[in-house]
Amino acid sequence: MLLVSSRMSIPFMMFGTQMRAGPYRHLIGKQLTPHVDLHRKTCWLHSTVAMRWRTSTSPAPVLTVTPARGLVDEPISIKAGFMPPQYPVTLCAQMRSEKGDLWEAFGHYKTSADGTVNLARDHSVGGSYLGCEPMGLFWALQPAPGERDGLRLRKKNVETPFIVDISLLEGHVTPRERENSELAVATTERWYMAPGVQRIDIRQNGVVGTLFLPPGPGRFPAVLDVWGMGGGLVEYRSSLAASRGFASFSIAYMEHKDLTVQLDIDSSDAYMKKAIDILRDHPQICGDRIGVISLCYGVYLTLRTATLADVNPSCLVCINGPAGTNMEIVQTFCKPQSSESDQKCWPRNTAGYICFKDTTLPQNYSPGTLVKIENLSCPLLYVLGEDDQNLSSTENSKLIEDGLKTAGKSYLYTRLSYPGAGHLIEPPYAPHTRMSYWRVKPEKLPTLWGGNIVSHAAAQEESWREILKFLDKNLRA
Repeated sequence: MLLVSSRMSIPFMMFGTQMRAGPYRHLIGKQLTPHVDLHRKTCWLHSTVAMRWRTSTSPAPVLTVTPARGLVDEPISIKAGFMPPQYPVTLCAQMRSEKGDLWEAFGHYKTSADGTVNLARDHSVGGSYLGCEPMGLFWALQPAPGERDGLRLRKKNVETPFIVDISLLEGHVTPRERENSELAVATTERWYMAPGVQRIDIRQNGVVGTLFLPPGPGRFPAVLDVWGMGGGLVEYRSSLAASRGFASFSIAYMEHKDLTVQLDIDSSDAYMKKAIDILRDHPQICGDRIGVISLCYGVYLTLRTATLADVNPSCLVCINGPAGTNMEIVQTFCKPQSSESDQKCWPRNTAGYICFKDTTLPQNYSPGTLVKIENLSCPLLYVLGEDDQNLSSTENSKLIEDGLKTAGKSYLYTRLSYPGAGHLIEPPYAPHTRMSYWRVKPEKLPTLWGGNIVSHAAAQEESWREILKFLDKNLRA
């Protein structure tokens, strides 16, 4: 537990003009003496109690953040104390992304009768979120005013934490007023890798990826981690899965400098099979307990691979992804680097955002690209954000469900459906991004992902918990 007390270390006189201006600035320079008048007596008593914690002989406000160091999917307890009852305060979180952008969130609270605030108990009445939200200071983080537009918070180096400063501020204020109202501050480290997790670069048989192994000798159940058409190598979900006991292999299949082949639909099948074989052949991994977790276009690659006769994964987790594809669009993506002319061919909605909702409708798939769902033989968990504005996930989830039902395999299918959740359903407490620049070179490409902040945050928290349960059931049992 981290305990941090007030930064107000310089005593001031109870009745002198050195008292810091604040809610009691009207008392500066005035001597407080009892009066017969009831109203004035009440005012005097209230002011005396309110200022008592500002004296050098009484406890200063304290802020506790527990744990001070933990994984990003781990809830945090935030409490403050030694303040007057029913006193207005602000809790503020600020952090810097790896590129230096400032992100912040804040909530307005009133202390309870005992002069405390507990985010697990008390309600925010204003700020970035409302109501009792113990983790609101994290999932409500947004770029601070004046920062770049279209940002999405993604961890590149999972071997370092995000550092989040939590501040207790006097009054109902904004983070811009932090300097003149800060009563106490605490810092917490948010990690994607637990102590003892190994990170291993893999460049084998043309496969580019990063393998994460949990602490200990193994053998471990494992997951292949496949992301979408954003390209590159995304590691933070894999490192977190390894921190929860699953070996996890995140792979890149486009837009990465170490890829030596240009993938198309057919070659992607072979690529995926090679990645699974790397897991099966690893001495610390249980070769017969391998699942796949995927998002967006990675779902299509996963479904194709899983329905091949000689792959047989143990289970699949599919998040907002299609069961077919449009070849004209895919061909512009499956290149080592996309050109400006390629990007101009990518579909946009009427507002100018990159959007694949029409091209991922089942009726618009290219002939022969629809996955043969009837060949699936392992449990499938589909995580659906009903406000996905980037892809027709609702229609695709129904297509998969109907295909399994027709084949007499309804028992294999489980769907988690979240109204108000968007496309980018990630591990819990990650800030919601409704719109971001998907790519910025050779030109900025704004993309609408969908979701509203409260519903999306709830979906991320619950779905991650259910995903881990699903993997436990199908890879450990």
